[in-house]
Amino acid sequence: MNITNPEMISQILKIGLLSAGAFVLAMVLTPVYTHFAYKHEWWKKIRTKTVDGEKAKIFQKLHGEKHKRNIPTMAGVLIWGTVLILTLFFNLDRSQTWLPLFALVSVGILGIFDDIINVRSEGGVAGMKAKVKMSWLLLIAFLGAYWFYVKLGHNAINIPFNGNLEVGWLYVPFFILVFVATANAVNITDGLDGLSGGLLATSFFAYLVIAFFQGNYGIAAFCGTLVGAILAYTWFNIYPARFFMGDTGAISLGAALGVIAMLTNSALVLPIIGLIFVVEAGSSLLQIISWKALKKKKIFIVAPIHHHFEAKGWPETKVTMRFWIIGAFAAVLGVILRFISGGS
Repeated sequence: MNITNPEMISQILKIGLLSAGAFVLAMVLTPVYTHFAYKHEWWKKIRTKTVDGEKAKIFQKLHGEKHKRNIPTMAGVLIWGTVLILTLFFNLDRSQTWLPLFALVSVGILGIFDDIINVRSEGGVAGMKAKVKMSWLLLIAFLGAYWFYVKLGHNAINIPFNGNLEVGWLYVPFFILVFVATANAVNITDGLDGLSGGLLATSFFAYLVIAFFQGNYGIAAFCGTLVGAILAYTWFNIYPARFFMGDTGAISLGAALGVIAMLTNSALVLPIIGLIFVVEAGSSLLQIISWKALKKKKIFIVAPIHHHFEAKGWPETKVTMRFWIIGAFAAVLGVILRFISGGS
């Protein structure tokens, strides 16, 4: 691939402009969001109970004081709203950006309903009932899988070092698994100031590189737009956070990340690129299994694992920055693995 030819230069310029444009637009829209968020008191409610109905004593101890500051949620609309505007005007492509945009916006709207319930709740595990949210998430995932398999004709999965494996109709449940798992993993990770923002920016940049060198310039530009908008959000979300992205940001960005992994036929390196997301979700799952199977015995002091390190005495900023470093290193490894493993 010759990156000095005019077409390549124009694509690099487009990606750069969309990335910078997303950062600037999200920055410009931030005062509009904060005006409404503070005026209407969109305060994120801290959870008072665990998923098993027990009192969340450790979590309250770690983060109870923070939430007394009344920090608004739903700032994820800044991210997907910015990406929606720029993609509709400058980067709309049936085969490359329709699906990730559909996933981002549709799941973002689902997240808004969850956040509204959280804002209006009085405690407990604040938010939409898990079964209801999962049902809608599965429906959106199925629609995406149907479009991939039936309309776009995708039916192969890249196996590192073994090329592409055609799986036929099994592509549909595989797509749904990647979509739902990534959406939930990002949502679980979104628990410390700046943590998910930094990790998401790194992950989408990794897929920008993969898509670009595949010649999927529309996907690369979409990833760049996401990176720009996420960095603008993270500017205000780093400790001490001015606002939180909420479910409208976390699950929608996770869903979009899963879709992009499928579009670039790179789903099997996603667990490496998004290593911290996997570890975070895995720690929560192991904690639940241990609690139920071993008669309320816990593996971690508190889950997910970022709260475990906090409970051990690590400052919140140390946990966040060390996870950022691990995430960046893992993302580089994932990109390298995708390119040396072969396959389209």
